[in-house]
Amino acid sequence: MLKNILALAALLCATLAFAADVDVNKATEAQLDGVKGIGPPTTRAILEERSKAPFRDWADLLARVKGMGTSRAARLSAEGLRVNGAAYTP
Repeated sequence: MLKNILALAALLCATLAFAADVDVNKATEAQLDGVKGIGPPTTRAILEERSKAPFRDWADLLARVKGMGTSRAARLSAEGLRVNGAAYTP
């Protein structure tokens, strides 16, 4: 019984950790990959562009990361992706 309770508590904590906001300028590779809708190619593109300079805002992210458009930005923002703490607003 105790094992079941501990397993449930661990599962809930893991779920909450993945639901947290992920700032594109501070996130690790693993955190970016954890955002639903971001895969390894997009993560690499984000990290490559971020190494040149931090993203100023969503418009900067959209301009610098290939394949990132307004509809995708809206979906990723809904999944918790942030730029300097801000959600995407069209």
